[in-house]
Amino acid sequence: MRSSRLLLQRSHALYGRSVNTWSAVGAAFNVQQHQRCEHLQKNVGLFGVPELSGPAGFQMAQHQALREAEFLVHKACTHPPGAVTVETFDQLSDSLCRVADLADFIKVAHPDAAFREAAERTCVEVGTVVEILNTNVDLCQSLKNLLGNEAVLATLDSDTRRVAELFMFDFEISGIHLDYSKRSKAVALNVKLLDLYHEFLSGSQLPNAIDKQVLPEHIRHCFSIDGNRVQIGGLYADSPNELVREAAYKIFLYPNTSLLLCLDELLACRHELATLVGYESFAHRALKGTMAKTPETVMKFLKLLTEKLSDRTSKDFKMMKEVKRKTHTTNPEVMPWDHAYLSSAIRTEMFNIDPSIYSPYFSLGACMEGLNCLFTQLLGVYFQAEHPKMGELWSEDVRKLAVVHETEGLLGYIYCDFFRRPDKPHQDCHFTIRGGRLREDGVYQLPVVVLMLSLPPPSGRTPSLLTPSMVENLFHEMGHAMHSMLGRTHYQHVTGTRCSTDFAEVPSILMEYFASDYRVLSRFARHYQTGEPLPENLVSRLCESKRVCSAADTQLQIFYAALDQVYHGKPQYRSTTDILREMQERFYGLPYVKDTAWQLRFSHLVGYGAKYYSYLMSRAVASMVWRQCFLQDPFSRVMGERYRREMLAHGGSKEPVLMVQGMLQKTPTIEDFVDALVLDLNANVKSSV
Repeated sequence: MRSSRLLLQRSHALYGRSVNTWSAVGAAFNVQQHQRCEHLQKNVGLFGVPELSGPAGFQMAQHQALREAEFLVHKACTHPPGAVTVETFDQLSDSLCRVADLADFIKVAHPDAAFREAAERTCVEVGTVVEILNTNVDLCQSLKNLLGNEAVLATLDSDTRRVAELFMFDFEISGIHLDYSKRSKAVALNVKLLDLYHEFLSGSQLPNAIDKQVLPEHIRHCFSIDGNRVQIGGLYADSPNELVREAAYKIFLYPNTSLLLCLDELLACRHELATLVGYESFAHRALKGTMAKTPETVMKFLKLLTEKLSDRTSKDFKMMKEVKRKTHTTNPEVMPWDHAYLSSAIRTEMFNIDPSIYSPYFSLGACMEGLNCLFTQLLGVYFQAEHPKMGELWSEDVRKLAVVHETEGLLGYIYCDFFRRPDKPHQDCHFTIRGGRLREDGVYQLPVVVLMLSLPPPSGRTPSLLTPSMVENLFHEMGHAMHSMLGRTHYQHVTGTRCSTDFAEVPSILMEYFASDYRVLSRFARHYQTGEPLPENLVSRLCESKRVCSAADTQLQIFYAALDQVYHGKPQYRSTTDILREMQERFYGLPYVKDTAWQLRFSHLVGYGAKYYSYLMSRAVASMVWRQCFLQDPFSRVMGERYRREMLAHGGSKEPVLMVQGMLQKTPTIEDFVDALVLDLNANVKSSV
């Protein structure tokens, strides 16, 4: 049944002149939102959590979660083994995750520093408690009693048994089987790693400064000047000025001694922890339970892909070199700071791709209506725009959507934090705020997620207009959100995107194929002023342009993935920069630049340690699913239902390979993955961009 909450009404008061009558969903994103009188309303707290009406509430929410955790630990340790054991573990996980996950988002997104700092403290404190619980012998023993009792195990359904095994895996990788001193060591290493992660992530974002006299006067204005110092906080990879690109690259990537030591310590701690709990390396530990399963498989995948792309990659770099030569450069060789700019310049020259030509057809409201239409046809799911209550949001430009199934009713909520604002991270990502699960009272706990993008805010009477890459990012992140909404698992420990990393990106990357198909785009892409549909030839040109230099672009991703694997493999007993230099020569094709340390800007080493390959492997799976199941008809309800049944519904409660096998109706090999990626780079896919 439909949600009874107040909906945004259909409106004609649009930005600029419009020929459209927007649905409530389109209007929520394309119509100026009027502030309602809220002074008489009660502050319900962030996401409707009453304690979070102010920063101090994080401490209250944390204490409440820890008290509940104590009760649940006692219950798990004293109750006879059975399904209730797994349910209690899941309640314990849920009570801590509901606080930690929410805090994990607020610490980066809230405009108020007091909220961010309170959330950061909560993340650290709850994280420490989790590490201690993961080495609680009595708690682990209650799970062992269950998994060791064949008679009781026989009464459990497959999901319950798998979740029990996953909880046991968490214990094992934390060193539960070790003696007291080694367990204590494992806890200490995990706690230390939390601090190192924070230090590395913070340092990786900091700008580098240099005396402005060092730079030629005619390029200083391109950077931020602070007195006599020039601050460089990025690579300026899109700058048409080669000297600007070179200066930014060499200065921004100049080695920071303390951060190099931090990375060394981080990698050493990870390796020590992995070997302490019985693994050859951190990579072996990290890849257990993934589609790839072992570092050896990952490296086989990366090497085979490199071989298959070799000729194409060489041609791409040769084409870049020819373009660079025409610019009368002093250095005719293609350098790492040239890659992004030259590949973009070639696309522009060959296809005249100007994002400003496309943007008027992609107002944010139109894109959201397009997603709504697509999900309705594919999955029987639609959005309802809602008025949030006072205190529920962290910024007034956030929109709230209810996700509703045509027969199953309300599935969950998506908070859309789409627009740029000061101090907001410039990143596109999906945050789980609350996982779905079947509660003890038989009611399903609805999932809540946030999608964070960096879109241009509306300006005057013009709505937010998206470039093609922004549209692709929007569809990508919405793929994660729908995974969270439709992963209706019994247990929150495996809800939605809480699955193997190399599978978690499949639903989001698959959505990029829909975002690049003219049959999908033609349903919603209309000029925001005239109502003119997006011309098909513009889509075709965009399609063809994406394949320009795509082998070189893919090879760069292979290099990043290979570097990540070697860093997390067996110790090399040499500097991370020496390893970088070797891997760049083997897997990239452009030379290492002396006195640079790109690895210090590789923030994915924290969240994706030993798993950066996941983007490539997930893309391979998504490509296979698209071609086999949706290329013929991107609106097929039969395939949409199969997609939900085989891939989305299980979250992490099923082996990822089995989900892929169920969708494709065959077991793909590493060679199949490689061939799918190569085919993507070569094929002129029908009706697709």
